[in-house]
This record gives sequence, C-alpha cells and structure tokens, in this order.
Amino acid sequence: MAGGKLKIVIFGAYNAGKSTFIQSIDPNARHVEAHTSNGDTTVALDYGRAEIHALDIHLFGTPGQERFEFVRQIISRGMDAAVLMVDCSVQPDEFTLHLYETFIMQGIPVAVMLNKCDLSSACPATACAAFRNAKIFEICAHDSGRTMPALTAFVESLATDL
Repeated sequence: MAGGKLKIVIFGAYNAGKSTFIQSIDPNARHVEAHTSNGDTTVALDYGRAEIHALDIHLFGTPGQERFEFVRQIISRGMDAAVLMVDCSVQPDEFTLHLYETFIMQGIPVAVMLNKCDLSSACPATACAAFRNAKIFEICAHDSGRTMPALTAFVESLATDL
C-alpha cells in the first residue's frame, strides 16, 4: 500500500464471477472481453475503483482460463492483496486451490469470496472446508449490497496485515 492507494487483484476460475464482482463495486468499471460460443470471457483484464476509508482501491480482474497465466503474472505485479473468487455452486477445482496455496506460500493477504451463494446448488460449507483459515465472505457478485461490505471488511483487515 503506497500513498493511500491499494492494488487488489481478483483471481478465480472461468465463470467464477470476477468481472461481475468488479462491476458491482464500480458500475463504470472497464472490461476487455472476447465473444465466444459460451458467452463473453475476459481476455486481458477488468479494472474498477472504489474508495474505502479514504483509501483509493484499484481493482484488477484477471482472466480465468489457465492459458492466460502470463496475463495474471503481469497484472499481479505490485499487488497489495488478492481476492479469490470461488463459484460455490460447484466443487473448488485444482486451478482455484492452486491459486489459493500460491497466495498463502507467498504471504499475500487473500480474501476468498464465495460467489453464487444465492443458487440452490450452492454449498458454501464445502468451499469453506477447502479454504480453511482464510478470510471468507459469502456473496452474490450481482449484489453490491453484499460485495461492497465484503470488500470493505477485507480492506479493513488489511490495516493489520500490511
């Protein structure tokens, strides 16, 4: 954290809700996407901003496909913290678990946002077990009434971590 600014990078698997999360925090967020047969997908990054307790929060969303590892490495340079977006309507995959373990090993403050908790197939308890000892927040990325308080709580927790 430098000069009242905080860089938080959003990670997660394809379709976990990273872009939606950023857009719910900042409706004017920027998004670089490609159209595919499965819908739109992030191919470069998302970018949004928020202000929390006089801190300028810069949110950078990464692509979820594993082939974009080089993009994630570039975007994550200089990050202060990470948010791991997890689709809790499905079992956590190896990619997501690997990301989490990497953050822990590197000492990067991380919040796990359990997304899609509003779906009938959601199983937050299963996801919680996979990410033990994490700062976990149950959200619906479409609902800024849940995303903003979760982000605020995470930012507040960083005051002691950074």
